[in-house]
Amino acid sequence: MDKLRVSLVQMNTTDNLDENLEYCYQSIQKAVDDGSNFILFPEVFYYRSVSLSKKVEPLDGPIVQALRQKAKENKVAILAGSIYEPIEGSKKVYNTSILIDEYGEITGIYRKIHLFNVNLNGTRIIESLVFEAGEKPVIGTCFGLKIGMSICYDLRFPELFRHYSKEGVELMVCPASFTFPTGEAHWEALCRARAIENQCFFLAPNQTGIGAGKIASFGTSLIVDPWGTVLSKASTDKSETITSDLDLETLRRRRKETPFLKHRTIGL
Repeated sequence: MDKLRVSLVQMNTTDNLDENLEYCYQSIQKAVDDGSNFILFPEVFYYRSVSLSKKVEPLDGPIVQALRQKAKENKVAILAGSIYEPIEGSKKVYNTSILIDEYGEITGIYRKIHLFNVNLNGTRIIESLVFEAGEKPVIGTCFGLKIGMSICYDLRFPELFRHYSKEGVELMVCPASFTFPTGEAHWEALCRARAIENQCFFLAPNQTGIGAGKIASFGTSLIVDPWGTVLSKASTDKSETITSDLDLETLRRRRKETPFLKHRTIGL
């Protein structure tokens, strides 16, 4: 495949499960009608609240199954940004991103490695009270492409993405609910840096609006090319879908003409 049309769905996910899912399914249909091949949702796309009561979603749960069916029917890949995956015998859950390929098969299951434990302008956000950390990087596939997976706070840890570049991924994905203060300062810079230093396309669908704990998310979902050019950018404050055509042949040519990744001498 030389070209891939991608759509990033920016959402203001709330604690109304039915409304969130309806928006997701409508967004999939609109993206399909627009000719998209790969549709990506943000972190915790179907439910966003401090309380997780009855909102866990196993890998074979109804929401995941519905997305798999829509992917298969429409021959599109879908990134289920993240779900609250239950852990047997634990009150905690995994924050789990799921990549579904164009055949409706799950090809990547990534559990968020880096948990956001901070005191942000006097507001404590301690994800480790709710989530169990994942332990390993995951590379999924769709349309014959390698996809390096991450979630939100992982963006700040370049060694994860360097691992993916060493494995030859063409795309990296980072579904997020990146907060407004940190997003305003660092979100675009970090997304562009990860694309540039790893010579890959970087796809980052983000939440907008007020999320769990009354924390504002920054929006500004981004599609960035391997040269660090922002191909498409969403607003900070509304639900919307951004779409771009990724020229994969240009990516391969850039890697050949400027083989930065082959010049590494540290950390090999």
